[in-house]
Amino acid sequence: MGRIFQTRKATMFKRYAKMAKAFTKIGREIVMAVKLGGPNPDSNPRLRMVIQNAKAVNMPKTNVDAAIKRASEKDSTNYDEVIYEGYAPHGVPVLIQCTSNNPTRTVANVRMYFSRANGALGTNGSVSFMFEHVVLFKIDAADLDKDELELELIDFGLEDINLDEENKQFIIQTQFVDYGRMQAALEDKKIAVIESSKIYVPTSTKELTPEQETEVMAMIEKMEEDDDIEAVYHNIA
Repeated sequence: MGRIFQTRKATMFKRYAKMAKAFTKIGREIVMAVKLGGPNPDSNPRLRMVIQNAKAVNMPKTNVDAAIKRASEKDSTNYDEVIYEGYAPHGVPVLIQCTSNNPTRTVANVRMYFSRANGALGTNGSVSFMFEHVVLFKIDAADLDKDELELELIDFGLEDINLDEENKQFIIQTQFVDYGRMQAALEDKKIAVIESSKIYVPTSTKELTPEQETEVMAMIEKMEEDDDIEAVYHNIA
């Protein structure tokens, strides 16, 4: 019984830690959105999308409102989006997406993670050419026809559309440069976006042995525990 309790406790801890990191990420995105476009979501499309993403992770409205208020204050903390590049063990290219108020601290930590895993931090452009920057929009699939929707959105940068059968959602993919056009098109068509995300997709993949993959993923998991690191992308098959 004690072992079962400990297992449940560990699972709950991981769940809460994941939720806390998601809330921190949304809070920083709110700060950047408000700094760039103001605190009114009606006139700030980036802030509207962050608020939608907050709902997707069940962040309370009071937390969102408080974050917007804090971000509107003159002495609020500024955050910057930073991308670091490098090679994990076994020559695996890695992109690390960060949101930081102290890039000096962040890059020192990223370099440490690479060094401890026998990887190497690279220079700008050293691996980014192996990835595409795309945006995913998740929308409710109810009452929508996939073929008709594809025809309606093709002129706004639609690259791909897939059905997530488990969640009954369509996942729309577009290039990052078409993010604004697609967002505006969905809003004009009164199609509510459940969540949107900007991600990096590898243009090719690399095969590893199970042992090699375990080694690389151990480094990535350490990186993902860092509060400044939002996401880590790789090209492992």
